[in-house]
Amino acid sequence: MDLAGSLIGNVLEAIAAVLHTVLEIYMWVIIIRALISWVNPDPYNPIVQFLQRVTDPVLYQIRKRLGMGNMGFDFSPIIAILLIMFLQIAVVGSLKDLAIRLH
Repeated sequence: MDLAGSLIGNVLEAIAAVLHTVLEIYMWVIIIRALISWVNPDPYNPIVQFLQRVTDPVLYQIRKRLGMGNMGFDFSPIIAILLIMFLQIAVVGSLKDLAIRLH
């Protein structure tokens, strides 16, 4: 393979690795937020505020689109984690496969 193909393959592989890491971190942030919500956290705690600021946009969209506003149990973190897992398999996996073909 030529130098350009190898360079593009390396760039795609790096993008896939970074995207995988970002998705993994975000998944753990969602898990931590869900666990903290079980213990009635202090809403003025900076860590709780950070977790809410980072996860609320995604979780709100899931609740809104699936009509989960009045349910007794919030399934949106579970659905968000499943979506992240899907992205890791479909998008990150596809980028890695493409990178391997370009090497």
